[in-house]
Amino acid sequence: MQLQSAGSDDRLQLWGGVECTVNRVGNRYFDQLELSGHARRDGDLDLCADLGITVLRYPLLWERGAPGNLSEASWKWSDERMNRLRERGITPIVGLLHHGSGPRHTSLLDDEFASKFAAYARLVAERYPWIRYVTPINEPLTTARFSALYGLWYPHMRSDAEFSRAFLNQLDGVRAAMLAMREVIPSLELIQTEDLGKVYASPRVKYQADFENERRWLTFDALCGRIDRGHPMWSYLRTSPADEKILENLVEDPCPPSILGINYYATSERLLDDRLELYPPELHARNGRDEYADVEAVRARSEGIAGHCAILRECWDRYRLPLAVTEAHLGCTREQQMRWLLEAWNGANAARKSGCDVRAVTAWALFGSFGWDSLVTQTPFSYESGAFDVRSNPPRETSVAKVIRSLAAEGSFAHPASNPPGWWRLPSRIRFGARDSVRAVTQQRLISSGIRNQPVLIAGATGTLGRALARACESRGLPMIALSRNGLDISDAAAVSEMIRMTNPWVVINAAGYVRVDEAERECNTCYRANSDGPANLAAVCASRGIQLTTFSTDLVFDGNATAPYTETDAVNPLNVYGASKANAEQRVSRIDPAALIIRTSAFFGPDDNFNFLVSALRSLGNGIPFPAANDATVSPTYVPDLANAVLDLTIDGERGVWHVSNAGATTWFDLANEVASRAGYDTALITPVPMNELGRAAAMPRYSALGSGRGSLLPSLDVGLDRFFANVFIEQMRAVVAC
Repeated sequence: MQLQSAGSDDRLQLWGGVECTVNRVGNRYFDQLELSGHARRDGDLDLCADLGITVLRYPLLWERGAPGNLSEASWKWSDERMNRLRERGITPIVGLLHHGSGPRHTSLLDDEFASKFAAYARLVAERYPWIRYVTPINEPLTTARFSALYGLWYPHMRSDAEFSRAFLNQLDGVRAAMLAMREVIPSLELIQTEDLGKVYASPRVKYQADFENERRWLTFDALCGRIDRGHPMWSYLRTSPADEKILENLVEDPCPPSILGINYYATSERLLDDRLELYPPELHARNGRDEYADVEAVRARSEGIAGHCAILRECWDRYRLPLAVTEAHLGCTREQQMRWLLEAWNGANAARKSGCDVRAVTAWALFGSFGWDSLVTQTPFSYESGAFDVRSNPPRETSVAKVIRSLAAEGSFAHPASNPPGWWRLPSRIRFGARDSVRAVTQQRLISSGIRNQPVLIAGATGTLGRALARACESRGLPMIALSRNGLDISDAAAVSEMIRMTNPWVVINAAGYVRVDEAERECNTCYRANSDGPANLAAVCASRGIQLTTFSTDLVFDGNATAPYTETDAVNPLNVYGASKANAEQRVSRIDPAALIIRTSAFFGPDDNFNFLVSALRSLGNGIPFPAANDATVSPTYVPDLANAVLDLTIDGERGVWHVSNAGATTWFDLANEVASRAGYDTALITPVPMNELGRAAAMPRYSALGSGRGSLLPSLDVGLDRFFANVFIEQMRAVVAC
């Protein structure tokens, strides 16, 4: 496939990419292809092709293909993948080193790094002489910073001299690799990538920002042969005769890219500020001359970030070479991921209209990424999904996949959740400094955009779950209308129909219902009216108007005879009225509205609910009162804020049918009470183990109702949920609760 110019009649292209970093920390390699499972799944490339992607940044990495001697290189995996790419009509942009330092027998500081790397690159060209595009080394400047200036990755150096050597060795490697590969494939084109964030500063430390803003161009300047003795960075980079020789070689025989690949993130831009009192100590930095805070510009700069269009135009004005956004990804909630990709797309199109030769935008991390919130240095790694969520098997399409498919086919996309501005454009982004300075500008931008956003309609807004959902919508920039029972009685079919007509939501989330499990035994009709008739009314109206519906069920639809966590396909057999009302609702909603999403969950706990099991236990123990807890009933406790966000993601993804969503793990109530007591520093001897049938409950309860999922485990472990609970509920607050 020809990567056409902006001057042609063709529109901007949508490329794809697989996060493939293999970084080394000490003696341990972290391989994103293994973490995501892409290395082991055969069908992933078909999933990419089915999105309409015809150009894919794809890894044939040195560390993976030839970890030892080149004579022992293994091609089985790469042969299978490269053949499949050809079969599906996908043009690969082959990557050979991605934030890596090479196999164990070399490093970024190895004098023979470039020659060793070029030898591997030549083998790739000989193996696949049909390839047309290559990125030998991804982001060499960024990799050198993380590995030799900040000490985060191997070889863990922290000096300007080591940074220069690591950087220039990589550039020498790019040049040597292209020479070697072009001996086999003369027409091979270089697509060179680099993170192109910029730096702002307060007046006192502007000199430091000026230095870093000159440094940001080094990868492209070097390959284009611009770093001669008159270049501002010549003296900084020339720290040894070997460094000088590499620079001279690049000037005499440059290796200009065919396309400059711009990797740009919401956090790529930095602000340096000498007003240290405005920032916590962990954000303070020194350069040997001054001390200053080094923070993400998006979190502290009233003007915000430059954005894709401005960055692309800067790059075009400097080089007048074809451009592409080669990574567009955001580790965030689903609608924010959609908004970031669309902003990249719109920014690239705006740059094209202004005369820049922008070829494509790359939807990056199609199968997500792991651990980037710690720069891939600390385990256990957190997971950010992409177009696919690999926590499901096979990987599950998210709404980002819908954006990609639409942009690839039509060049546009629309969804109510993607319309509002991203968090990086709102006053709430500011963590350091006053938000008032950006509020007026943001409001004016919203008014002038003329966008009217359909809301999320939440029923049951005063309950624990309803409050959490409303709070999550607010924090995620999702316009919503939250109604209490007084605002909307879902058991009243006429009221439901009228409210939905008036508010015109794109989705209804039903968090309303009767929740008093024991009292339901004597208030059966009231329970069924709220828990079964109400959801059925919502389903009827939503189905007739083409509106999404998300509603909730419970682990109490099961009888407790299982010995392993229940999954979505297990048969229901409730033991009590409450569970029966929910099971009946599931049947009715599924029949009336097959597109509805039904969330089964269990045993809520959260930071703002004074009546859940955890708070009750802490209240009793804090007052020295013995606390009985069932030691023969196993459940899957669920941290409500995590639940609310996962439910919103599933809803935006357009999921349907029954999903089990709870924190991973199972525990008895007795063990849970002991865990929270230990974390709070209370006397666990006050916790009394008792059988469930001695707690005086009117409703029969299952002895085992732990939830698992055959569709994907979306929430972290129970330990992580408890960590978050205690991080949000300080001991001082708990003591206040105890006194109530």
